[in-house]
Amino acid sequence: MIKKATLAILSLITLGQVFAQTKKSDFKQIFPLGEKNDAYAQYFTGQSYLAVLTKDNVTSYNVTFEPACRNNWHIHHKGGQILYCTAGNGWYQEEGKPAQSLHPGDVVNIPAGIKHWHGATKDSWFAHIALMVSAEDATTEWLNPVTDEEYNKLK
Repeated sequence: MIKKATLAILSLITLGQVFAQTKKSDFKQIFPLGEKNDAYAQYFTGQSYLAVLTKDNVTSYNVTFEPACRNNWHIHHKGGQILYCTAGNGWYQEEGKPAQSLHPGDVVNIPAGIKHWHGATKDSWFAHIALMVSAEDATTEWLNPVTDEEYNKLK
């Protein structure tokens, strides 16, 4: 009887944590949410938000993803990117490799020329600071979306 009650309480706590992370009003992060990411919406599945943090010398953004939001596969040419995960739970995947789960405190160094994508898990908001590694004539090549079939296989 005690085991069943304990399992029920743990289940409710876990469910509450998942539910809390799916509600925008309960998602807490230390950087501003920013505005809806309309400028890059064509390269995202789902809703993302963008807050410019720095522009001089080093460009950095706080990128926030609603649950299940992710960006398309893309490649940074010449310059790379560094992701500092700050809130929620997310995914990062390089082409040909398994996806890795991301949590606050994780850092992902993405060298130039690597095809990859990143975004939120199905049941959590996710935020990271995207630091653009500057290089002369650096560009980002946006590619195809991560399909629902690819994304839904992640656990």
